[in-house]
Amino acid sequence: MLSNYIFSSIDIQNLFNNKCIVVIGDSVMRSIYKDLVLILQNSRTLTPLELRRRGEESFLGDELIEGGSKGMMTNGKDYREVRQFQRPRHLIRFYFITRVYNSYVETVLADLAKDPVPDVIIMNSCLWDITRYGPNSMTYYKENLQRFCYYLNQVIPKETLVIWTTAMPVSNEIRGGFLLDHINFLSDILRLDQLLANYFASQVISDFKFDVVDLHYVFRKRTRHRKLDGIHWDEDVHRAITAILVTHICKAWNVQIPDCCQYLRLGEN
Repeated sequence: MLSNYIFSSIDIQNLFNNKCIVVIGDSVMRSIYKDLVLILQNSRTLTPLELRRRGEESFLGDELIEGGSKGMMTNGKDYREVRQFQRPRHLIRFYFITRVYNSYVETVLADLAKDPVPDVIIMNSCLWDITRYGPNSMTYYKENLQRFCYYLNQVIPKETLVIWTTAMPVSNEIRGGFLLDHINFLSDILRLDQLLANYFASQVISDFKFDVVDLHYVFRKRTRHRKLDGIHWDEDVHRAITAILVTHICKAWNVQIPDCCQYLRLGEN
């Protein structure tokens, strides 16, 4: 079991003091971003409404920079959402993507090369990649992931901590707007495809000397916390994810865990 701890808002404020944190990915990654924004200000957990909303003009004092309610609120591959939470000593940014590498991700990479360069990048891209781009989606995913890692290496300094999180376990029954009617049959094989994609991604990320945090493994037996749509997760899991990521960052930066932090125990189901 991973050694993780429960951090307070003050702990996070101190750890991320004068740091730029960037989160990239889908709606699950957006919830990871939201919990980081929340815990910087308050130790409570996200509400179901806060988890469910997307594209809002402001979340707890952050700013919608691009897309979302300023653009087209769709479930399509062209949906965009860029958010930023900025205070004098803290900066957290989020980019919504539907593919690990394409022309839009090239613009994200260009942003990452600008000041302030990110101290930490937390990222995942998987489910959209392997379901929305035709019968060769998995082949494209493998090619695009390697392409993304190559170009990311070109634009960020070696000091930037890159954390790839494996895609969270999905249900064998996907509900809601993620799977379109004409590809709904994919729900029967999506769990296997996700495992294969996670395995491949972990190998590629490691080959590029980036870090991998295997959230799929950690939460595979905690599915009672998964939402009815079969994809998203509740506020307790997202606070646990924050604890896992912050613990990893502390260890990567050789920062001592505060003595007052309680050990996080993740019970099964």
